[in-house]
Amino acid sequence: VQLQASGGGLVQTGGSLRLSCAATGRSFSIYSMAWFRQAPGKEREFAASIEFLSRVGDSTNYADSVKGRFTISRDNAKNTVTLQMNSLKPDDTAIYYCGAQTVRGGPYNYWGQGTLVTVSS
Repeated sequence: VQLQASGGGLVQTGGSLRLSCAATGRSFSIYSMAWFRQAPGKEREFAASIEFLSRVGDSTNYADSVKGRFTISRDNAKNTVTLQMNSLKPDDTAIYYCGAQTVRGGPYNYWGQGTLVTVSS
C-alpha cells in the first residue's frame, strides 16, 4: 500500500483547507484510514479516522480538538480519503500524515509522506 497526501498550505485563522490521501497498491486490504498531525516540538497526535464498513456505512472518529470543524470522508472510486478542515486555528498548524490500517484493530501500518498546514493568526 502506498499513500500520497496532498492539499496542505498556508491559511488565515478561520479559513478552510482540504487534505487528500490517495491509496494505491493493495488498497483493497485497507480497513481504516486516518489523519494524524504533528506540531512543532510535539508528538504526533490523532486527528480523525474513517473505518470502512461496507455493509453498515463507514464509521468516523474525531479528536475532541477537531470535532465539529473537521470532516473525514472517502471516495471509493478514487481510493481517496479527504479531510475537510474548517474554522482553522493557529493550534491546527502541523504536518498532517495519513495512515492506513490493513489489520482490523491493529496499528496504522502504512503512512504517507506528510503535508504541512500552517494557520496564521
